[in-house]
Amino acid sequence: MKSICVYCGSASGNAPVYTNAARELAVTLVQHNLALVYGGGNIGLMGIIADEMMRLGGDVTGIIPKSLMDKEVGHMGLTRLHIVRDMHERKAMMANLSDAFIAMPGGLGTLEELFEMLTWSQIGLHRKPVGLLNTNGFYDGLLQFLNYTAQQGFLRPEHQALLLHASESSELLKQIYQKNPP
Repeated sequence: MKSICVYCGSASGNAPVYTNAARELAVTLVQHNLALVYGGGNIGLMGIIADEMMRLGGDVTGIIPKSLMDKEVGHMGLTRLHIVRDMHERKAMMANLSDAFIAMPGGLGTLEELFEMLTWSQIGLHRKPVGLLNTNGFYDGLLQFLNYTAQQGFLRPEHQALLLHASESSELLKQIYQKNPP
């Protein structure tokens, strides 16, 4: 395993626990010599994790659509920044460059990216681990909903098990390594 794609908010959230978790995840990735692949932004949790990775000497690849780059949210201080045509090209490149996926707290875009990777895993398009960094219980409601979905017969247990989750980055990375040993 060489790189992990992190999906996270273009906002920082209302509590310092989220920004602290982004910095902690950066430390964990650097400690394990893992590169970060992410959406290329310089705002919100995206900017925080990228800045911390770079500060620690980590390798960071950002991938951003031209339309967002034009709004001046692209991070110019990365190891590599790819400017692509659209969101579809962005997500495909992020998936191709990554060996695993982690969703931190975020909004609709983060959820959409998370569920796309889970769906791709479910239908066999990849076998890469997918995890939630459940900082401060952020994803507790989503995990409860997925349990309910399984109870109602709309989600098979083996597909529900595709989603790893932990509240600490070191524990989540341990689970990811168990699914995809180094």
